[in-house]
Amino acid sequence: MKKILLYSIASLFLAASCVNDLDDDYNLDPKRATDVPPVTLVSNAQFNLSNVITTPDYNTNVFRYYVQHWAAAQYPDESQYNINTREINRFFWTILYRDVLADLREARNLITANNLLAADLKASQLACIEVLEVYAWSVLVNTYGDIPYSQALDINNVQPAYDDDVAIYNDLLTRLDAAIASISQNIDSDGLGDGDLYYGGDLEQWFKFANSLKLRLGITIADVNETRARTVVEAAAPHVFTSSADDAKLVYTPNVPTANPVYDELRQRDDNVAANTFIDVLLEMEDPRLDEFFRPAPEGENEGEYVGGIYGDLNNYTEVAQPSDLIREPDRPGVLLSYTEVEFLLAEAALRGFTVPGTAQEHYTAAITSSIVNDWGGTQQEATAYLQRSDVALNTANWRQSIGMQKWIALHDQPVEGWKEWRRLDYPQLEAPELAQSEIPVRFPYPATEQNLNNANYSAAAAAIGGDVVTTRVFWDVD
Repeated sequence: MKKILLYSIASLFLAASCVNDLDDDYNLDPKRATDVPPVTLVSNAQFNLSNVITTPDYNTNVFRYYVQHWAAAQYPDESQYNINTREINRFFWTILYRDVLADLREARNLITANNLLAADLKASQLACIEVLEVYAWSVLVNTYGDIPYSQALDINNVQPAYDDDVAIYNDLLTRLDAAIASISQNIDSDGLGDGDLYYGGDLEQWFKFANSLKLRLGITIADVNETRARTVVEAAAPHVFTSSADDAKLVYTPNVPTANPVYDELRQRDDNVAANTFIDVLLEMEDPRLDEFFRPAPEGENEGEYVGGIYGDLNNYTEVAQPSDLIREPDRPGVLLSYTEVEFLLAEAALRGFTVPGTAQEHYTAAITSSIVNDWGGTQQEATAYLQRSDVALNTANWRQSIGMQKWIALHDQPVEGWKEWRRLDYPQLEAPELAQSEIPVRFPYPATEQNLNNANYSAAAAAIGGDVVTTRVFWDVD
């Protein structure tokens, strides 16, 4: 804080000494910032990143529909896979490029150019930015496949070429290794300080976050490059999250516009209900998270009961189960990566024969227990009883089904990663509804703006991935 205060005072004196003429100094809009502190740009990027992967906004994030957790009441288009009417793929793309990655890139440039920063502080801030960039880029690749990457975010090149998705993932892992090394070497610096919305500048937490992200990326490519995945996972595993206190998350406030976007969306529109495809499984398995995910139907013949709305069709909002009061809490955190997910990843790593601390059974048990107790407020007794069920117990002969089903449930409030993991693990085996306009999307098509404004590169990318359609698989998504 002393360093920040000194820099602020120095800036004030510099500003006072530069008021030389009316044209240059007084003929300015005092409400418009001319110089933005780089950490503020990082804060803004963190906020927008959390929002875009958390929100249930119809125009941005429809993945709660794609994994069939939610159904609609009056407007089922998105649960029928109508992407184009609202240009959902364009909005998701734009937010990640413009409101996350562009801010991080500008913050990086400003920090790099600041010769007043101590070397260790500069290195740690740049490393944290790198971790955030890797996270955002991975979301884009997982959603679209090949994307503008090496030539992206260049104001002098408005028609960037697309990079191969495999090559991007390889580069992200290289960048992440460098960031992890830098954080480790500068662990005693102040990092991003109070401007860090996730960890408040705690670099030990950033070290765990970076390694947990590395673990996620490593497991993601395991089906297509087992050798590289093994190396990545085994290097990351000893340094990942060890409790829910480590979760990478944004704690929202009780008030809009900094409240949880799920709260903000649900308070404005009574249209999201529990999908029968999800709630029927929860009921069958006697899942203790049922009443944490949903509240029973308030009216009609189903009053007081947990009955899901018909997925992909119209529903009467008041006669079916709805998102719970817990889901609607305005200050509920938005989670980017959790200890629960890490334990599932470690369980899978062990089952694949990778060398990681602990056994598959220990990690599987810890993952489900953490989800029930830490993430959703259940009891240890509930978790223990649930794990004793034959349809919950880890089936090592078909671990994809065990982990896939339980991850599908546990990632209920993390729809972007939930959709990715459903595609990767292939469980549960969901089907498109009768009124669907396509198969369940396994990728987003490129925005129409790319077709119109960057057509040559768009066309080359579409051909390279096998067609710009929702059924084209991202490289790690194998049959």
